[in-house]
Amino acid sequence: MTVEASKMTGHHPLLRRRDGHHARVTFEELFFDLVYVFAVTQLSHELLTNLTLTGVVETLILWFAVWLGWQYTCWFTNWFDPETPRIRGALFGVMLAALVMASAIPGAFGDRGLVFALAYVAIQVGRTAYVVWELGPNHPLSANYRRMLGWLSIAAVFWIAGALAEHWTRAALWAVAIACEYLSPMFGFALPGFGRSRTSDWTIEGGHLAERCQLFVIVALGETLLATGATLGRAEVWEPAVLSALLATFLGTLAMWWLYFGTSSKDATETITRSDDPGRLGAYFHYIHAVLIGGIIATAVGNDLVLAHPHDGLKTAYALTLCGGPAIYLLGSASTRRWSTAPCRFPTLPPSSHWRCCSRSRSKSTF
Repeated sequence: MTVEASKMTGHHPLLRRRDGHHARVTFEELFFDLVYVFAVTQLSHELLTNLTLTGVVETLILWFAVWLGWQYTCWFTNWFDPETPRIRGALFGVMLAALVMASAIPGAFGDRGLVFALAYVAIQVGRTAYVVWELGPNHPLSANYRRMLGWLSIAAVFWIAGALAEHWTRAALWAVAIACEYLSPMFGFALPGFGRSRTSDWTIEGGHLAERCQLFVIVALGETLLATGATLGRAEVWEPAVLSALLATFLGTLAMWWLYFGTSSKDATETITRSDDPGRLGAYFHYIHAVLIGGIIATAVGNDLVLAHPHDGLKTAYALTLCGGPAIYLLGSASTRRWSTAPCRFPTLPPSSHWRCCSRSRSKSTF
């Protein structure tokens, strides 16, 4: 079969081979995730050094940028085979841009805002434009990627405009950009003249997508442990207060691991894998994890505060961090649990005939 003919029938030499088995996470994807270990570390340090309302808003915006860059790349490697030379090259190009983006996080709301924005736009628009070019006009995935490129290009205008603006204007413009990228999949990347995508057309490998999210949770929890160890290493005296703080933070991290991997993680994998519409459930899975992993990052900051200042009185900022991080994590974990055990009761957006659940069975829907 020629390449052109394969595009017409839905096959493509760069797509993953679907043989009915769980697609494995490749070494290329694991290598790519190393950049995000660094990005998560940068975010937690940024919040730790600027533990104010302004710092929280800034970190939240930067976290969504980090997550969305990873999320869209995760879908990219779910469809396309990272072991093929062209996709591997594209993935490593994204990895380089992500490294620049992560390095610019401490100055993203300062003099490195344009560097951060341009690196992020290069990730999102560059990767998607490459896919559109590779697929050509007739492949079944082409229309979806053209719509995606349209929304990411709209968001890129706000990213770059924000980088050229002052602080709070920058934050507002970047928040609009995040909304474009985070909410547009809920509406099928709908654009005038381009139509709307259906989740039933998103022929993802559900088990692979779930495993990728689970590995990111490991990345975030691992960064928490690394930060705990580094803070302990900087302590001049390992007195009982410091060691008790170490024990408390370790047990807290262990509890987060157990709550996720010991309860809802396996159920979520099975739910996506067995669904007739894994694209819809995969999108929900990513929405929830943005909250859940954000809670892990905030908790890591609280752990650092406890270890670095074990004798300090409980300040308002400390109390909010120590309580807020676990609370956000519990919210994300509870949502994951509820979604994985009862997907048909999960809220759908928007409330239209294109987002119906349980139309023919408990796991089938149309978009």
